[in-house]
Amino acid sequence: MDKKTLRKLLVGEFSLRRLIRSTIFIYVCILVFALVWSDHMIFQPQPASYKDSQEIIKLKLSDGKSISALHLVNPEAEYTVLYNHANAVDLGEIHEFLGYYCSQGFSVFSYDYSGYGTSEGRPTTSNAYGDADAALKYLIEHGKISLKRIIIHGRSVGGGLAIYLACKYDIAGVIVESSFVTVFRVLTRVPLFPFDKFRNIVMIDKVNCPVLVIHGRNDKTIPFWHGEKLFQKANEPKMNCWLDDTTHDYMSANAEMKYWSAISSFAKLISLEQKDNFASH
Repeated sequence: MDKKTLRKLLVGEFSLRRLIRSTIFIYVCILVFALVWSDHMIFQPQPASYKDSQEIIKLKLSDGKSISALHLVNPEAEYTVLYNHANAVDLGEIHEFLGYYCSQGFSVFSYDYSGYGTSEGRPTTSNAYGDADAALKYLIEHGKISLKRIIIHGRSVGGGLAIYLACKYDIAGVIVESSFVTVFRVLTRVPLFPFDKFRNIVMIDKVNCPVLVIHGRNDKTIPFWHGEKLFQKANEPKMNCWLDDTTHDYMSANAEMKYWSAISSFAKLISLEQKDNFASH
């Protein structure tokens, strides 16, 4: 049997109709895969790096489960930062970072998503939204902290939760670090599906508080253009902090200094905005 006959038996005759049908079939398969497995790709919890202690706060969710949280209080802080972490870390792994954040003049509150650290439940997009709501509710009701004294900071996947909360609540400001326009466009660049997860690019222009967008120019995990697009779409007042020599998981010493300087400047911008708003009323 010659190669041409064998190819015809295995592949069939080429036709435009066959090509279109094959393309549609492949698209539908990818669509179903994305719909079913997207949460598994977005959330990647590792074994807990810490154990429950007196320092760990338990937040009750509407389904009766609980998630773990940590509150580091700076008595001299004007603002409390609600920090939404990235997809493959937990409170134990970011504890040192949160402590340093606190030393920069802020009180800091962070939590583990469902299924992370010692938090109960399963990590999904829907559950993560509920977790974020529970964290902010705790600060307001138990911490007695005014929304106008809360800055929400989200890194990577946490950026989607930060923007979600900033759209829903009248907070002081929002920091979006190393995040994406949408989840699927990290892989596809252009919108290919009729649905997506964490549609930050659609939501960010609905945010009415000051916005700071931070992104590393050498980020290969979530490329730099995502940060640029989010900043372009955000409303004024806004700031950006573009970091050289910075990937998704590495920051040089010079970039780190610029990072903390930008956050400090952003807090001052918020204070000025609030004074101007108070004076105008």
